[in-house]
Amino acid sequence: MGKSTLARAIAKRLAVPYVELDAFMHQAGWSPRPDREFMEEVDKATSEPGWVVDGNYRRFVIEGPVWQRADTVAWLDLPRRTVMRQVIARTVRRAVTREVLWNGNREPLSNFLSLDPDDNIILWAWVKYDEFVQRYLDGMADPKWRDITFIRLRSHAEARRWLESISPGLAG
Repeated sequence: MGKSTLARAIAKRLAVPYVELDAFMHQAGWSPRPDREFMEEVDKATSEPGWVVDGNYRRFVIEGPVWQRADTVAWLDLPRRTVMRQVIARTVRRAVTREVLWNGNREPLSNFLSLDPDDNIILWAWVKYDEFVQRYLDGMADPKWRDITFIRLRSHAEARRWLESISPGLAG
């Protein structure tokens, strides 16, 4: 179970909208949505009484409305080897099956050959791993976020147990 699968399951369990930030960001042809438009979409999606956001866009999540409006942040803090195994399997599956992602995009096979982490999601996941760990550790320790309940899930089993402990349909 990765972060998106967990986020979808939480949203379903709570009967609230699932908000996938990648779907807002990646427009047709993988062109990024302009920041202002992206922020408007995030702001609109998180203005509802209950929602689950899936995404790691720092300037829109931590510095924007998501954490400002959140009561809980669930962090799926899996070991790097687990994250990499999942990213590689998912990326290869998507590329081979030509799975349609956000706004008609597909994983380009050429990205596997790129040594630029901005073009190769596998390299990006490897390079960004430590940054994301530190980002969440810093957030948990920051008094600014003292009103947020942080749930740090360190394994798939722990994530499943926590998910099962959530009372259905009791959002907000």
